[in-house]
Amino acid sequence: MAVDPAGADLARMLDEDPGGPVIMLNLLRFTPDGRSSYAEYTRRAGEFLKRYGAEVLYAGDGATPLVAEEGQAWDAVLLVRYPSREAFGRMVADPGYQQITGLRTRALTEAVLQPTVPWTSRRDS
Repeated sequence: MAVDPAGADLARMLDEDPGGPVIMLNLLRFTPDGRSSYAEYTRRAGEFLKRYGAEVLYAGDGATPLVAEEGQAWDAVLLVRYPSREAFGRMVADPGYQQITGLRTRALTEAVLQPTVPWTSRRDS
């Protein structure tokens, strides 16, 4: 299962940019010993979030889902606000940030990173 965005996925996200801030939904499933590695990643990633104007809006553990198929429960959920998709792209390309991504990769068995668009920003089709 993929846990890190591929270059083509990042390029597509940037190409589809509607402008403005983006809230990135993070759904995380940890390896058996992954929480400590992820905690170290988040501690070190804070510097980069600040540098690129991002902030964690919410971080919490997943609980028993009310509506989900078997295997769709997540260990943790994060919502991170970036000032733009471009800021997210610059952060993940930062050589210093690249040095800490291994902590995240080793911590997870599966992840979803989904940029969201506020309903007030949607274009009427």
